[in-house]
Amino acid sequence: MKILTVLTSHSELGNTGKKTGFWIEKFAATYYVFADAGAIKTIASPAGGQPPIDPKRKAANAQIPATERLYKDDETIYKVAYSLKLCDIKAEDFYDVFYSGGHSPLWNLPNRDNFIKLTEDFYSTKKSLAFVCHAPAALVKVKLKNGDSLVQGKILHPRKLLQNCL
Repeated sequence: MKILTVLTSHSELGNTGKKTGFWIEKFAATYYVFADAGAIKTIASPAGGQPPIDPKRKAANAQIPATERLYKDDETIYKVAYSLKLCDIKAEDFYDVFYSGGHSPLWNLPNRDNFIKLTEDFYSTKKSLAFVCHAPAALVKVKLKNGDSLVQGKILHPRKLLQNCL
């Protein structure tokens, strides 16, 4: 089973001048659940390459067993550092998609046509879409084939989505 993880390429918290990026603990916790279940993991971001990491990741309260595991996992660190460009990704190549959180997806993903199209392609082929933290906000411009908003009338069930992916 191939699962795509989408990280952000945005490094600023709105126009505040404060740095942000993806949250390592939210990425690592889900990444290892999927990896330990035997999933083949691919990592992509809008710009490709090294996605910005939220500087708050070093805080003691941000450390969990999955982050400690990640810091020792050279293969996964390499995958993150050399993430694929989102525009090069096709939904048909993956079983499901996971959008990792942090604040930056609020600015980076909703206005990217390739993100919108990829998400619409995953949804229209009945593949699971999983989001954590602020990432669901990126769905604001994603549409159904009939033009309606994807999120209109939806209720999020994180455990159900995760179970569907495993």
